[in-house]
Amino acid sequence: MTPAPLASLRFPVASSRGRRYQEFPHRYRNDFQRDRDRVVHARAFRRLENKTQVFTPGLSDHFRNRLTHTIEVSQIARTVAGVLGLDEDLTEALALAHDIGHPPFGHAGEAELNLQMTRFGDLFDHNLHALRLVEIFEQRYAMFPGLNLTFEVREGIVKHSRDLTPGENPTLDEYMPHLRPPLEAQIIDLADEIAYNTADLDDGHSAGLVDPDALAALVPEVAEIRESIDTRYPGAPERTQFLECLRRIIDILVSSLMEGTAAAALAVRVASVEDVRNHPVRLVALTEAGARLNAGLKRFLHEHVYSTPVLLAERERCTKAIGELFQHFLSNPDALPENYQSEARHHPPHRVVCDYIAGMTDGYFWRTWAQHLSAAGNE
Repeated sequence: MTPAPLASLRFPVASSRGRRYQEFPHRYRNDFQRDRDRVVHARAFRRLENKTQVFTPGLSDHFRNRLTHTIEVSQIARTVAGVLGLDEDLTEALALAHDIGHPPFGHAGEAELNLQMTRFGDLFDHNLHALRLVEIFEQRYAMFPGLNLTFEVREGIVKHSRDLTPGENPTLDEYMPHLRPPLEAQIIDLADEIAYNTADLDDGHSAGLVDPDALAALVPEVAEIRESIDTRYPGAPERTQFLECLRRIIDILVSSLMEGTAAAALAVRVASVEDVRNHPVRLVALTEAGARLNAGLKRFLHEHVYSTPVLLAERERCTKAIGELFQHFLSNPDALPENYQSEARHHPPHRVVCDYIAGMTDGYFWRTWAQHLSAAGNE
């Protein structure tokens, strides 16, 4: 591949629309580097350490959590941006922020909170909650509320995984819902997929849920990789061979993301960031072969990991508890912490309760649930 094939599409930090509250430039960090650092120092970022990715920590000390997953996404996204000639600092800031709005218990927790909110004609979306976190809830600076991130990072938080529809949410109109985000933001979604598909295979194998033979039978590309590894390392332990297979899968998918994106952008001859924004569809893509492999991995994970009884039972336990605690605080608003009680006097109670639960780590959730709903406690 030609070095930095998309350098002309790199978002120039000097062209940033700036921050909501004006600040003096830093002596040696540009605005996107400062955004990255502000995300890393945020409490919401630290809380990711105790939020479930897929497997709860009780089964093993080695499973990914939301924080380690985020680091893996950042590694992949920054590598892709660097090879393509895009802005690595903007990409890294977005990768580090992409999951800070997740509630406890992963996607199951998000789905349950959204279910509770639909009773009031409202919704919960972790990307929109992430925006609220960086705009409202993170209070670290005397000069302004929130983290005062640049427009491009805030835009990427709400648009990295999907395009907005004009008029769907008036509060998001400032983020140009009729336009695509820069390539740096578009990278995040597929970098996220590559990271969690391969990581979930790794953790699933450690948990005894992933049979390498079954994976190879369902995904032909994996069968080819395993045959090559078996030929080259016939005496290696089965676990080592599986990890070698995953390493090659990651390399194939990351390379596919670089090549597919470069090919898509060059094919339509976009020449500037504005061309990217005005293009009718996103340009970041896997190659055809990479997309087949990625789809095969997702299909295997849904059939052999995510739907297994042990994970289904754990998700049911967690979502049931979220529903119980949500209703408890709605019925007993005086049980909320004092700052949330104050918020409930000025904002819809269901939104305040949702914000409180969404910010909890898994461990804090269970301690709170035990305090309010279980005389014996539950951990």
